[in-house]
Amino acid sequence: MSRKDAIDSLFLKKMAVSEKPVTDKPPTRVRSGAISAMGSSLQEMAEGAKAAARLQDQLASGEAVVSLDPSTIEGSPITDRLPTDIDPKFDQLEASIMEDGQQVPILVRPHPEATGRYQIVYGRRRLRVAAKLGRNVSAIVRNLTDRELVVAQGRENLDRADLSFIEKALFALRLEDAGFDRATIIAALSTDKADLSRYIAVARSIPMTLATQIGPASKAGRSRWVALAESLGKVSSMDAIDQIIASEQFRNSDSDARFLLVFKAASKPSNKVSKRVRAWSTPKGRKAAKIQKDARQTALIFDEKLVPAFGEYVADQLDRLYTQFLETNGGERSDRQ
Repeated sequence: MSRKDAIDSLFLKKMAVSEKPVTDKPPTRVRSGAISAMGSSLQEMAEGAKAAARLQDQLASGEAVVSLDPSTIEGSPITDRLPTDIDPKFDQLEASIMEDGQQVPILVRPHPEATGRYQIVYGRRRLRVAAKLGRNVSAIVRNLTDRELVVAQGRENLDRADLSFIEKALFALRLEDAGFDRATIIAALSTDKADLSRYIAVARSIPMTLATQIGPASKAGRSRWVALAESLGKVSSMDAIDQIIASEQFRNSDSDARFLLVFKAASKPSNKVSKRVRAWSTPKGRKAAKIQKDARQTALIFDEKLVPAFGEYVADQLDRLYTQFLETNGGERSDRQ
């Protein structure tokens, strides 16, 4: 080997040694089982403390997702739903929560007057399911004013197209009766002044007892509810509706079917009651009164121009006339008091 080759060989060996990576990492130590378990426990405690701190921060800021006992949650100050005995959506939701658990939290606010209690803003079906299954309910807790509550309540239901026409109408009426201004009601229903007036007009025309018996009737639109409200002013319609509500068919029907039964009963043309009319004339032959009689009543109508004050005189004589009537043959049998 030449001198040059020897020098080159020695130099390359030094370079190879110097290029080896240098590390200060100490040798890996194997933890014993007890030490490992203690470390995991400490880590879990630290993470739990952090989660608790985050929850406290969320509560302090007015919003948090928590697990609540359904019995601590009260209804909203303003109801927006009509109860119904047959609710397929509730049954579907119950089956879903039983199988997969609650996926979407409800919204509540701290009760303004009772510590440790809450008022629901939306999510009533989920709350009912949790209560029925004996489970806690997942809820978002948010500090809300009364106005913010009703606006959030209305908006959430409208976003999910979940309120029927009559429920919106009754919700608007309840808000107005509770003293909320029109601007707040318009915001809660995402509507305008003209529609709001129609909502309230229909709600005032439908007796609450009838609306509750029918239920939400989600398939019945505005036009049919308006038509029903207009029909309720007829005595004959109310008589027919009362008969329908008392029927077994009505009791066994869902809300939409109940509406159709009531709507058809109210829309039937009234049977005109045949009236028998005869005239009464004075001794001089002047027709001064007429007697109208049908199956339900008898009316005696005097012409005040021809016999002024005579009607009042007859009215004053009714006690004496009725006594004479009872004294006649058959009169007592006709007295149904």
